[in-house]
Amino acid sequence: MADTKREIERKYELPAPSDGDEPSGLPDLTGVKGVASVRARGVVELDAVYYDTADLRLTGDHVTLRRRTGGDDEGWHLKFPVSAGIRDEIRAPLADTLPDELAALVRSRVRGAGLGPLVRLTTSRDVLHLLDAEGRLLAEASVDAVRARRLAGGTGGKDGGTASWTEVEVELGDDADPAILDAVEKKLRKAGLRPSSAASKLGRALAGTAPDEPGRAGTRAAKDGPRSAGDHILAYLRDQADAIVAQDPAVRRDLPDSVHQLRVATRRMRSAFRTYRKILDRSVTDPVAEELKWVAAELGVDRDHEVLDERLSARIDALPVTLLLGPVRARLRTWDAAQRAGSRSRTVAVLDSERYLTLLETLDGLLTSPPLRPDAAQPAGKALPRAILKNYERLAGRVGHALALAPGEERDLAMHNARKAAKRARYAAEAAHPALGKPAKRFAKRMKALQTALGDHQDSVVAREALRDLAVKAHAAGESAFTWGLLYGQEEAQGERREQEVPGLWEEASDPRLRADLTG
Repeated sequence: MADTKREIERKYELPAPSDGDEPSGLPDLTGVKGVASVRARGVVELDAVYYDTADLRLTGDHVTLRRRTGGDDEGWHLKFPVSAGIRDEIRAPLADTLPDELAALVRSRVRGAGLGPLVRLTTSRDVLHLLDAEGRLLAEASVDAVRARRLAGGTGGKDGGTASWTEVEVELGDDADPAILDAVEKKLRKAGLRPSSAASKLGRALAGTAPDEPGRAGTRAAKDGPRSAGDHILAYLRDQADAIVAQDPAVRRDLPDSVHQLRVATRRMRSAFRTYRKILDRSVTDPVAEELKWVAAELGVDRDHEVLDERLSARIDALPVTLLLGPVRARLRTWDAAQRAGSRSRTVAVLDSERYLTLLETLDGLLTSPPLRPDAAQPAGKALPRAILKNYERLAGRVGHALALAPGEERDLAMHNARKAAKRARYAAEAAHPALGKPAKRFAKRMKALQTALGDHQDSVVAREALRDLAVKAHAAGESAFTWGLLYGQEEAQGERREQEVPGLWEEASDPRLRADLTG
């Protein structure tokens, strides 16, 4: 069974030795603020083989996969970047082949490419534990003598290349204050050590054993320095495709907000296909958009219900105990469990499906050979505003229609359609922001405010439907339906308040100066 550890560490270069001298080691760390004692743990011999695809898909995304023997954590390790110096390490027991749990977490990147041994690192690690006054581990500092060898499963013509170096690694102890790393770094800098220029041992090994190899990152140079309208939209679409791939393992790990973020990426991409149809050929992008819609819908079953459950739970928590008549919380839990039965396994099944993996391959192909139309060659400042303003006109028609209707189901549906149009207008402006700057940002901000009000109105409509269902079930079971009726009234009032906000928000969003600024 795999488990996860948050790894917070820093790496340092030892000062270059003088001619004939041995490399210096760590300075005395007992004087570091907060460190009461330093305990030598001896030298550990580590042997790790790193795996990747032939085109370095994992390495290009700063993901590392290794099989390591030696030390107290030998086994398979998969590391995902979180932020600078912070990674999540998922560990699985030592086995001859890659465990299925880890294979699933790299599937969105690897797909059918296959994994092979890339680099072997053997490390002699001299370990010190930095302890506080009560003997708790603050950090582990080590001097690592590393030897790297490129393996036959590597890429390019540099198979068999070798490199060696010595570095210092300082890793934060579990539940320790990260400030200890700053204190240690201050001491190391005074001793002449400097932060390593390589983010990981693998990165340094690759550079040392095949320094001329471009790697997967070299194939993405088109993301940098967009000039034409087509350049900007393709850069935006690549960001969304990258987000889908990156969120896939987070969804599998059931990390907070991961399903939402993956769905947002699919929606942004679909919106860009529709908005910028004079830049990208819709005969090619429409089928892809349908597949993106399918993924979002499949993953949305669980997410939408999760949001609804959180909303209703918050309503219940805000009520005085005297107004909670009957087994209200138990009823909500039962209802929630029934609605979400099997949803987790269904989500993973979607991500493991051939249809989904084919979609990822299709996205790569589309972005490698984009179906550009003539407007793609136009300056961004000319083509992008036109597309944004077309979305605005669509939104204006939907808002006008919704506000002209009397309150009721028809108006609720019209408000929901206006919300979708507001989101599309917002996404269009956000896609153009790198090219158009502040005018696009201001336009997107106004659209987001309108979208938020319309979205909360729609959430209140959905919540009322659920509350009525809960009330019916409670009544049928002989329970009081009073609390559910009370919550229904609160949601109805919330929906009315949001409806009343829409005309003012629309007046701000339809300010002619916003549109004039977009066109310069």
